[in-house]
Amino acid sequence: MDWEAFFAVHKDLPREGPGSAEDVAWALELAALPEGAAICDAGAGAGGDVVALARAGRVLAVDLQEGFVAQMQARFADLPQVTVRKDDMGRIAEFAEAPFDMIWCAGALYFLGLEPGLEVMRGALKPGGVMAFSEPCYFTETPSAEARAFWEDYPTRDRAGIAAAVAAAGFEILGTRDVSDAGWEAYYQPMEARIDALRPGADAGLTEMLDLCAQEARAWRAVRHETGYHLVAARRLS
Repeated sequence: MDWEAFFAVHKDLPREGPGSAEDVAWALELAALPEGAAICDAGAGAGGDVVALARAGRVLAVDLQEGFVAQMQARFADLPQVTVRKDDMGRIAEFAEAPFDMIWCAGALYFLGLEPGLEVMRGALKPGGVMAFSEPCYFTETPSAEARAFWEDYPTRDRAGIAAAVAAAGFEILGTRDVSDAGWEAYYQPMEARIDALRPGADAGLTEMLDLCAQEARAWRAVRHETGYHLVAARRLS
């Protein structure tokens, strides 16, 4: 990955993945968190969901990429209930702030894998704590080759397959919903505007990254009825 080119495209974008404040509000309503809840935004990216989460408690926003961490530190400097840190969500159970009342993981559990990720996150939750995450999902029993290629060989499942994995990991599902097309466009449209702005004068390396990012947006729009993100809110049992 050419990270310099990547951050040239992604610097200061409002989101680093599909979703919306409405998704967060939906999960928080189901979670019914206590006052002053301890919340972790795991794999927070540029912090697109942090403000919505901070309405419900104290938020620790973590990401491994220094560029995103720096963006969040600047973005949320005036929010005392938000702490931003460069850290590995794979070691979340070791964080001093753990265990949490809620973990929010939008499009990032992907990097750990569904079953390993749920096991890691469960260990960082209080008994009865809530895990809310979005996971690649097929919306059809017969996804096309293009839909399969969109996730680059990630073992993507359908909604029932995701639900089965969540239950097997020791969670009770509180609710599910698919991330809307509007949530995807909230990610891709600002990125496409940045791509258009950067194309004049872009060198070969940056042009390659611009083409790659633009192609991702086109690919999703071509398969959006077949696949996307499935959002799950689930409570840890015992």
